Amino acid sequence: MASKVYFSKTITPEKVLELYRLLDIELPGKVAVKVHSGEKGNQNFLGPDFWKPLVDSVRGTIVECNTLYAGARDTKEHHEQLMKEHGWTERFPVDIMDGEGPDLQLLIPGGKAIQKNFVGRHLVNYDSLLVLSHFKGHPMGGFGGAIKQLSIGIASSYGKGHIHGGGDASKGFKGDHTLFLEAMADAASSVAKRFEGKAAYISVLKNLSVDCDCCAVAEDPCMADIGMLASLDPIAIDQAGLDLVYAQKDDPGLPHMLERIESRNGVHTIEAAAELGFGSRKYELIEI
Repeated sequence: MASKVYFSKTITPEKVLELYRLLDIELPGKVAVKVHSGEKGNQNFLGPDFWKPLVDSVRGTIVECNTLYAGARDTKEHHEQLMKEHGWTERFPVDIMDGEGPDLQLLIPGGKAIQKNFVGRHLVNYDSLLVLSHFKGHPMGGFGGAIKQLSIGIASSYGKGHIHGGGDASKGFKGDHTLFLEAMADAASSVAKRFEGKAAYISVLKNLSVDCDCCAVAEDPCMADIGMLASLDPIAIDQAGLDLVYAQKDDPGLPHMLERIESRNGVHTIEAAAELGFGSRKYELIEI
């Protein structure tokens, strides 16, 4: 059965909330809201004011995990300082979920590349999950969306190395590329299944750079803004995001974006995720 994906060409904080309400879901208990805090120096990430109406409406806590690489988000202290500088802590409660160990281990018995996912231990404190994604390119994954947020985004610092290394954290960023893409799907499946029936996904196709919000020095956007998506299916929302990018035939920046996505075989993460069965590539796009 095709999953419903709602789409709006209007990109405003108020429209984000409207899209979420169309999902007709009430996230129970304590809500973890996964965002990208934005690397220090990055000019493309979506800041707290953009997300505020939606986060306030679910009374959510902003959650993040530390990076594998050295920088402004590699320790709890550094990350909390950056969250303050970027205005997150001024507006919301913030939780760096892997700020203290040990990591929470989620088992993936049917994983393609990994059988365990190491995530921030504070994930156990939350009853439901709201994943807010800035859909754009990515230097390693080709693109970043909901699946990347579920996997790399919720993985602990060690867990990020485990995913990048395809199960061997010592390899880190030098791991086999295909195994890395499949490990992202594996890791995403473990989080999606943990919050099955208690998760919602929003993706915003704005500031479409080939680079991720994790890049301190990122390319400026190469494509025009497209719109926003909402779904209860993380695979369908990523597939819809890719399809919308491909549909921008008249955008002069499209070839540059597609080179980034295709040279990294970015679609393979969606393919692997669909085979794991925690969502569907088939969707019904409902424009509002």
